Amino acid sequence: MIIKNLFSSLMLLGLSNLCLAQNKPLKLWYDKPAKMWEETVPLGNGRLGMTPDGGVSKEKIVLNDITLWSGGPQDANNYNAYKSLPQIRKLILEGKNDEAQALVNKEFVCVGPGSGGARWGKYQVLGELQLQFQYDGVDNTNINYQNYQRELSLNNAVANSSFQVNGVNYKREYFTSFDDDVDIIRITADKPGQLNCSITISRPEKSVTKTEGKELQMFGQLDNGTDGKGMQYLTKVKAFLKGGTLTPTNGSLDIKNATEIIVYVSSATDFKNPSFKKAVDTKLSAALKKDYAIQKQQHIANFQKLFNRTSINLGEGETAKLTTDKRLSAFYNKPQDDPGLPALFFQFGRYLTISSTRVGLLPPNLQGLWAHQINTPWNGDYHLDVNVQMNHWPVEVANLSELNLPLAELVRGMVKNGEKTAKAYYNADGWIAHVITNVWGYTEPGESASWGASNAGSGWLCNNLWDHYAFTNDKEYLKSIYPILKGSAQFYNSALVKDPKSGWLATAPSVSPENTFYLPNGKTASISMGPTIDNQIVRELFTNVITASKTLGKDEDFRELLQSKIKQLPPAGQISKDGRIMEWLEDYKETDPQHRHISHLYGLYPATLITPKSTPELAEASKKTLNVRGDDGPSWTIAYKLLFWARLQDGNRAFKLLREILKPTLRTDINYGAGGGVYPNMLSAGPPFQIDGNFGATAGIAEMLLQSHDGYIEFIPSIPDIWKASGEVKGLKARGNFTVDFAWKDGKITTYKISSPKPGKVAVKVNGVVTQVIAQKL
Repeated sequence: MIIKNLFSSLMLLGLSNLCLAQNKPLKLWYDKPAKMWEETVPLGNGRLGMTPDGGVSKEKIVLNDITLWSGGPQDANNYNAYKSLPQIRKLILEGKNDEAQALVNKEFVCVGPGSGGARWGKYQVLGELQLQFQYDGVDNTNINYQNYQRELSLNNAVANSSFQVNGVNYKREYFTSFDDDVDIIRITADKPGQLNCSITISRPEKSVTKTEGKELQMFGQLDNGTDGKGMQYLTKVKAFLKGGTLTPTNGSLDIKNATEIIVYVSSATDFKNPSFKKAVDTKLSAALKKDYAIQKQQHIANFQKLFNRTSINLGEGETAKLTTDKRLSAFYNKPQDDPGLPALFFQFGRYLTISSTRVGLLPPNLQGLWAHQINTPWNGDYHLDVNVQMNHWPVEVANLSELNLPLAELVRGMVKNGEKTAKAYYNADGWIAHVITNVWGYTEPGESASWGASNAGSGWLCNNLWDHYAFTNDKEYLKSIYPILKGSAQFYNSALVKDPKSGWLATAPSVSPENTFYLPNGKTASISMGPTIDNQIVRELFTNVITASKTLGKDEDFRELLQSKIKQLPPAGQISKDGRIMEWLEDYKETDPQHRHISHLYGLYPATLITPKSTPELAEASKKTLNVRGDDGPSWTIAYKLLFWARLQDGNRAFKLLREILKPTLRTDINYGAGGGVYPNMLSAGPPFQIDGNFGATAGIAEMLLQSHDGYIEFIPSIPDIWKASGEVKGLKARGNFTVDFAWKDGKITTYKISSPKPGKVAVKVNGVVTQVIAQKL
C-alpha cells in the first residue's frame, strides 16, 4: 500500500479531536416512544425487518419479510404492438407527438391494468407484534413513567428502550439476528417478578392466528390476482421466561410475574422456498437453543464484518448531544454547529443497505424492506427510471460491494421476459425493460404512455451492473453479466432509427421519464424521439459492451458493429439556446421547469460522459439546467441534485442540498413536488417514506469526499467550506478495486493510503496535483 504523510505536524494538531470523535458510538436516540411509524427505528438483516415503537403500556412492532409480495407472474405483452410502430414513428417525425402519444396509449402499452392490477402485486407488511403490559401498583390506564430513552445503535444493529415505572427499571432490547435469522426481543426488569404482558400478532388481511402449545402462529396466503392462491407465509412466536408463568390462550401468550422475557419471531415465505415451513421451525429451534448473550454477540460480529469496513469523521459539535429529532431541527437551522450529523447520516445509509438486502435474496425496493401497510406507496416495487438505481449508488464506494449482487440477479431474472417484450413491441433483438418491475420479472411498458413508455430502464440497470465490475475488476463477474449487457445492447442496436433531420440514430418512441413538453401548436406530449437520457445510456452501454468484449476476448464482430454505431449516436449532450442541456433531441420547452426528474443529466451522474475536466461546456450547461430546476423536490430528487453538484465539484452547493434533504418533516401524503426531507427516524420522506433518498444522499456524501470516475482518484473534490477544518475517512472504495484512507486539515490533504489486492500504478489527484503512485497488495 502507498502511504503519504504530507503534513505530519498538521496531523498532530488537527486530528486529535477527530480520533476522539471516531470512537464515539453511532446512534439514533429519543426521549419518548414513537407516536407514528415514521418515528420508529428500523432493524433488519437483509431478509427480515422490524420497527419497534417503544410504547410503555403497549408496544407495537411492525414485522417485514423482503420476499412477501402479492401478485404473480403474468404476460402483459401486446403481441400486436409492433404493427403500430411504423405509424407511431411516422407521427413523431411529422411533429405530431400528441397523436403519436394517443396511438401509444391505444396500441403500445401493456395489456390489462398493469401496475394497478392485482396480478402486478405489491410489497406488503408481514404483520404486527403487539406486547400489552400491565404494571403493578399503578393506574395502567395512565402510566406515569420516567427516565425514558429509546435508541438504535448503528455500530451493533441493536435497538433498545428503557424507562422507570413505580421504582422499577425496565429495559427492552431488539435485534433482527444476523446469526440465526430470527427477530429477537429481550425484556427485563431490575426487580424480580415485575413483567406482566400479553403477546399477540396480527395482520390487516389474509391471515389466521392461533396458538399451538406455547407457540403463537400467524399464517396466510396473499392474492395472486387470478385464483387467489398467491404467496404463502408463516410466522411463529415463542417466549423464553426467567421466573413467572406463560399461559397460551386463543391467539395470545399471557405472561405473569416474570423477571426476564425473550421473544423469538421466526418467519418465512414460499418465494423460491417450497420448504419455508420447515425453515421457520429450524431457525426458531436453533435460536432457542442458543444462549442470548452468544446470539447477540454473533449477530453483532456478523453485522460488523460489513459495517466496520468504513468510517467517516467530520468532527463533532455541541448539538450532537441532542436527541435525534431535536438534532435534525438544530442542524437545519445551524448546520455549522453539528458537522458530525452528515457523517451519522452517511453511516445510517450504509446501515440501511446492510439491513435491507443480502446476497442470494432481493435488492431493496422503494421501501428498502420496511413497510407498515398492505397498500404500500407505488406498490413498494422497483422503479427503473432512477429509484432502484439510486438505491445502489452508494454500495460500491461505501465498501459494501457484494450487496450489489442481488440487483444483478433480479435483472438476470428479467431477461427472458424482456426478450418477449422486445419482440412484441419493437420486433427487436435482445431484451428491454421499461419503467417498472417487480419480483415476478415484469418488463412490459406501463399502463400510460406519459411515463410507461420509457426505453431507458434496462440500459440504466446495466449501468449499475457495470459499476460492480468497475469497482472490483472481477472478470468472473463480468463473464456472468456479459450476456445481460450484450442483450441490452442488441436491443438498442436493433431498435434505433435514423432521425432524418440530424442523421443520428435514436430511440422512438420513448419519453424523458415522467416529463412533458410543449409542441409548436401549443399542445403537450411526452412521447418523442431520442430523449437525451436514452442517447446517453445507449452511448455508455455500447462503450461498456465494447470494453467487456475486448476484456473477455469475444464477439469481435458485434464489437465492431457497436463501434460503428457509436459514431452515429447523438452527442452526450446538446446545449439549448438558453444555455441548458437539452432534454430531448428537439429543443422543446418543458411544461414544468422545476420537474422532479432531471434525467437529461444522466451523463453527468451516474454516467461519466460529462465532467468539468473533459467536457467543460456541457458541465456549465449542466449547472444552468440545475439552477432552473431548483433545489427542492421529493427527497430522492434533492439527493440526485446533491450528486450532480458534487460531480460538478461545487461543494457548497452540494452541502446546501444535503442540508435540504435533512430538513425535518412529518408529512406522509403522496408528494410529487417540493417538500422532501427526513422523518425523526432519519428515513427519507418523498413524502411518503421512500428509501432512495437515504441511499442517494449517502452516495452524495461519498462523492463529495472521493471521486474516481475521471481517470484518477481525487480526494475531497467537492468539500464544502463547513467541512474544511479537519476530517478523516477510512475504507472508501475507488474504481479499480482500490481501498482508500485519507485525512485533511484546512481543506488540504495531510495523509492518504491506497491499498489493493493487486499491486499496480494508480493516478491520484492530491491538493490539485495529479501524480502516479504504486498501490501495493493488501
